[in-house]
Amino acid sequence: MENGRSRYIEQRISDLSHYWVGITLFLGSFIFLLLSGLDYFIANRHFQEFLALRISIALFLLLWFYLLKKFDPVRRGPYLKYPFILAGTFLSALVIEVMIMKLGGYRSGYYAGLNLIVFVVLGFVPLDMAGSALCVSVIYLTYLVPILMFNRITDMPRFISNNAFLLCTIIIALVWRALNQRNLRKTLGLQYDLDRGREELAEYSSGLAKMVEKRTNELNKSELMFRSLFESATDAIMLLDGKGNILNANRRACELHGMELDSLIYRNIGILETGEEKALLKDRLERILAGESLIYETRHFRQDGKVIVLESSSCAVPVNNDLLIQCFFRDITEKKSLQEQLLQSQKMECVGQLAGGIAHDFNNVLSAILGTVELIKTRKDDISDWVLEKSWRIEFAARKAAKMVSQLLSFGRRSSFEPVFFDLNDIINETADLLKRLMPATIKVSQNLMSCLPFVKGDFTQMESVIMNLMLNARDAMPDGGTLNISTSLVELTAKDVYIDAQVKPGCYIKMTVSDNGTGIKQSDLAHIFEPFYTTKEHGKGTGLGLSMVYGIVKSHEGSITVSSVPGMGTSFDIYIPCAPEYKPQQNTGPEQTVACDNETVLVIDDDRSALELVSEALSGNGFNVISASSPLEGLAIYKKRKAEIALVITDIVMPEMDGLRLAKALRDINPAAKIISVTGFSEYSEIAGAAAMLRKPFSGSKLLLTVREVLESA
Repeated sequence: MENGRSRYIEQRISDLSHYWVGITLFLGSFIFLLLSGLDYFIANRHFQEFLALRISIALFLLLWFYLLKKFDPVRRGPYLKYPFILAGTFLSALVIEVMIMKLGGYRSGYYAGLNLIVFVVLGFVPLDMAGSALCVSVIYLTYLVPILMFNRITDMPRFISNNAFLLCTIIIALVWRALNQRNLRKTLGLQYDLDRGREELAEYSSGLAKMVEKRTNELNKSELMFRSLFESATDAIMLLDGKGNILNANRRACELHGMELDSLIYRNIGILETGEEKALLKDRLERILAGESLIYETRHFRQDGKVIVLESSSCAVPVNNDLLIQCFFRDITEKKSLQEQLLQSQKMECVGQLAGGIAHDFNNVLSAILGTVELIKTRKDDISDWVLEKSWRIEFAARKAAKMVSQLLSFGRRSSFEPVFFDLNDIINETADLLKRLMPATIKVSQNLMSCLPFVKGDFTQMESVIMNLMLNARDAMPDGGTLNISTSLVELTAKDVYIDAQVKPGCYIKMTVSDNGTGIKQSDLAHIFEPFYTTKEHGKGTGLGLSMVYGIVKSHEGSITVSSVPGMGTSFDIYIPCAPEYKPQQNTGPEQTVACDNETVLVIDDDRSALELVSEALSGNGFNVISASSPLEGLAIYKKRKAEIALVITDIVMPEMDGLRLAKALRDINPAAKIISVTGFSEYSEIAGAAAMLRKPFSGSKLLLTVREVLESA
């Protein structure tokens, strides 16, 4: 700190020196010119000569002043100022000395001008004692040396008097300079201390201001952060007093209840609770205020009257000596709906498993019925027309039952997509006839179907589901009655028809339109009606899966579906299904197509006795040698012994002890070239590894014989 103080004092003295040297030079040039009037009266005969000298020194001092401002030698270093000051002092003293010598030397009174130089230099310029002594020495020697060299002193008292007066002036100036320099350093030291004190005070004030600003910013940041967390939380947050009055709520709470903040705060939370939950509110508040943290489900009313299911996490928090209740609410309405859908799906899965088991056994029964009827019809000459007619009725009923089994499997999600060619008008007629019984008398079902439409390729069971869903939705949209219209037409879609679906390929399509004049659909709901679990029906009256399933089925058939609706006027669904131009109707070869037989031996394996007897009788009646086995192990043992004579193995897939999959592998291990036909009543099974063909129950005798012949004749 002391070094800093010294540097400060020296720097300030240097600054003052620079300033007062300039003042001294300027003042000196002015005084030199001003005293030219004295020359006119005292030394008139030397006036012009002295005027030239005064002008010269004045110009020199002004030049010295310019150089001082230009190059600043005084501030550049403590040692540069002395030559500069000494040069000015010496030349000024020399000019006066010239005048003294012209006017009698030591007798001249012009030595007083040297006193002025001493006063000006030591009085104005803050020189240290060494510099001051050097300057006055230069002044005094400039006066004394020329006199001693060029004057003969005859008047000693005058000489001593003038020197004494000049020396006294010098001593007084030096003493004054010493005192002034001491006071100046002391003053500058105090100024330094004062400035440092001010700086420290300013730094302290600045630090204090920064600290206050920092703490204020931190407080604001903390408040903004918690306010942001409060407002941006994905859960609804409410702050309640001990009586359940809402003191504050975040943005999510307002959105969840469909209300503005002003409508929520200062109202009791009980107005939001449903009836069954309102009875539990008082007990919950008391438990929370007692220190218990509660997590529970509750139901709240929205402003529009809808009920939402919420999961609440609540606890008591102390705020300013008050005990408040903090509640977090999470909307689990959709979650609860999904849980219900999951339970429903699990129920449907159980139903599907039950349906699959029943369908398998039922298919075995139907296979036996259809096979027996077919065998009866082969004996037309031995039976009466009445029996033959009844057998046709039995066959029709059995085939209708087979179709019902297929629908049952599809309902249980146990059937695979098996595309076939079909007439869309036939499905519309059958489905409409079935659903007309479910329509109230106030709804009229109108059909406007284009005749001779091309066939389409797809799953007719799924297409029945599409028509059924659309018709039932139309029925629900007309609670007061109306007209449900179903129409078909043939259209040609091009690349320009992108308003239908950009992914639809150009070509020939069958357009099916299902329209009603019911309540219609809001524009805000149209964009979401094909989304899973989205429904506009009341709670408990719709799952939101119907139209999403319709959309998926249409897309799986490479088609498109569009919807248009006007609230209060009705809704229209347009479905576009591609035509199947490659379809060619098969020639009816008749139910009694003959199959050539070379007395090949066929091993039939099935655990169902009736199915085993039916297949065996159908084959043996057409010239095949049949070996029957009622279990897979028995059939495997027979094949090991007689594999050389067995040309074909027909085996069921689902059997006890060993299923058809493992049986086929075992047969292949015995004879890699073994020909196998698999039989199943489950539609989810594909052809087993190594099987040459698959028969799905129920099947006709002709289908069995054609499949056997195709496998035997294959390479």
